Amino acid sequence: MSDIIKLLPDSVANQIAAGEVIQRPASVVKELVENAIDAKATDITIVLKDAGRTLIQVVDNGTGMSPTDARMAFERHATSKITVANDLFALSTMGFRGEALASIAAIAQVELISMRRDDTVGTQIFISGSKVESQQPAAAAPGTNIMVKNIFFNVPARRKFLKKDSVELNNVLHEFERLALVNPDVDLTIIHNDVTLHQLRHATLKQRIGNLFGKSIERQLIPIETETSIVKLSGFVGLPENARKRGALQYLFVNGRNMRHPYFHKAILNCYEQLIRPEEQPNYFVNFEVDPSTIDVNIHPTKNEIKFENEQAIWQILNAAVRESLGKFNAVPSIDFDRDDDVPEIPAFDPNADAMPDFSASTDYNPFADTTPAVPPAQPGWQRKGGNVFDDWDKLYRSFENTPETTVHPDSDNLFAGASTAGEDTDVVASRINGTDSAGETGAAGTGAPKSTVQFNDRYIITPTATGLLIIDKHRAHVRVLYESYVKSCGGTPIPSQKVMFPEAVNLTPARIAILNEYRDDITAMGFDLEAMSADTWVINGIPAGIDDTDNVQLLTSLLDDLQTGTDITQRSVRQSIALHLAKAAAVNAARQLSESEVEHLLSSLFSLATPAYTPDGNKVMAEISTAEIKSLF
Repeated sequence: MSDIIKLLPDSVANQIAAGEVIQRPASVVKELVENAIDAKATDITIVLKDAGRTLIQVVDNGTGMSPTDARMAFERHATSKITVANDLFALSTMGFRGEALASIAAIAQVELISMRRDDTVGTQIFISGSKVESQQPAAAAPGTNIMVKNIFFNVPARRKFLKKDSVELNNVLHEFERLALVNPDVDLTIIHNDVTLHQLRHATLKQRIGNLFGKSIERQLIPIETETSIVKLSGFVGLPENARKRGALQYLFVNGRNMRHPYFHKAILNCYEQLIRPEEQPNYFVNFEVDPSTIDVNIHPTKNEIKFENEQAIWQILNAAVRESLGKFNAVPSIDFDRDDDVPEIPAFDPNADAMPDFSASTDYNPFADTTPAVPPAQPGWQRKGGNVFDDWDKLYRSFENTPETTVHPDSDNLFAGASTAGEDTDVVASRINGTDSAGETGAAGTGAPKSTVQFNDRYIITPTATGLLIIDKHRAHVRVLYESYVKSCGGTPIPSQKVMFPEAVNLTPARIAILNEYRDDITAMGFDLEAMSADTWVINGIPAGIDDTDNVQLLTSLLDDLQTGTDITQRSVRQSIALHLAKAAAVNAARQLSESEVEHLLSSLFSLATPAYTPDGNKVMAEISTAEIKSLF
């Protein structure tokens, strides 16, 4: 029997490595830009076509490469960044060190033009699928110009699973933001389909944050600065009042490298524990400077997860630094226990003060004068024929007595407006709650309403059933009802838009603008009235009808953030995803007490649906405690 184990060809090995190194166009951008930064470039330009599917071009003014270096850079395990194994534990460079360019060349068509500053002519090399097509001298500017064309052209399965251009562009922009924040001293430009998305000049970190996310965020930042023997911390944290439910800007950097670290993230959140709501997240941009030998960046292929030698000590230092900054800039409310506002201040005796203080009195004041105000004469236009204006008040009261007594709940008519009640009959709904048989016999009152309901803990509705007690989360129940109503509108007439009294301007990042342009027709059909004021500023003229008491800017930005992820879109249509977001925004607040008629309307609308037990995103709406479970408690 012949041997079955054989050595893989280099092209196949490179494609396997590309599976870890290159996931999408954003991965290519990250590796090429980090290589440019390692080459001491101060000006980097990124050019994209079709979100990187067709072209990814990175141009820098770095040190450049010789003809031999340009050829060797695409070989596996060839790098200038390490020489011995110990260098892995004291890294100061960013790139993948030996596999990135080889992996990129294995799954794309690559053209490289590079020249060193002291050379008079550069070199040009073409590689397609790990095969070197040609290499020749060429005129070039100092630095490197690398073009990656038709990514995954020889791996159709990988190319097929790339997402929409808007989603892939969003991933590229997020990677660009991380690279721009960690390198504020580098000029960075990104161009997509001949449109300049960002053109950033070297600046301070705070200025770079403002250039990326809008000038308004600069006023929301608090600086942190501390230095110890094991770590130096610098950066900014956000004010508590600017915390967000979705889309918070949270960045951690170590030695010029972006990282994800849940442990340090918890240290920052711990400082905001009593300052923000549990569902909110603060903004922060924190940079760590440590000895490279005390961290390990090789525990994950993307080099974003980093292990620290002194994690617990750094956690305490970070927590203390953030608390100090919040307290220093009065972000934490202070209480003066030495002052009692109920006790009047008694002035101290001043011997130099005048014996008789200055005072003034009115000479026209008479304490014995009649102070009863005289009835002013009626104006000519007010006079009634027949005498006094109060003569007919008894008739007015008699008209009220003859009017049938009615009870009006002002909020019940519009709280659940548009809720779907089609489907099962109300008697069937009542039978589910009251435990009557399927023949349609209702409760003791002879109506379709529940026998009794109780609102518990400002969040839940408790109602008896034939087998126990039914506990319903009223906020989630309203989300379920509104979602069905919005989804029905998706297939028919658009949701009406209600004009805002004062149009609001909102600054959007290029990533959000790309999503908005991609799904603008769907967003407009769901009730939004948006108008472009400038390249990065939009005006909100109207919002979907029925949504009140909400921050319109937050509503729009959080919606765009949801659409950016693409996770909901893969499971449901775009309009269904928008409908779910609007339902969550318009649903009744869990802390609001509902009237009996509102509870009745909510429960009847909920149980008329085909699937009332869960929200569209899978959260449980109701739970039942059986009679046996209740008896077991006693």
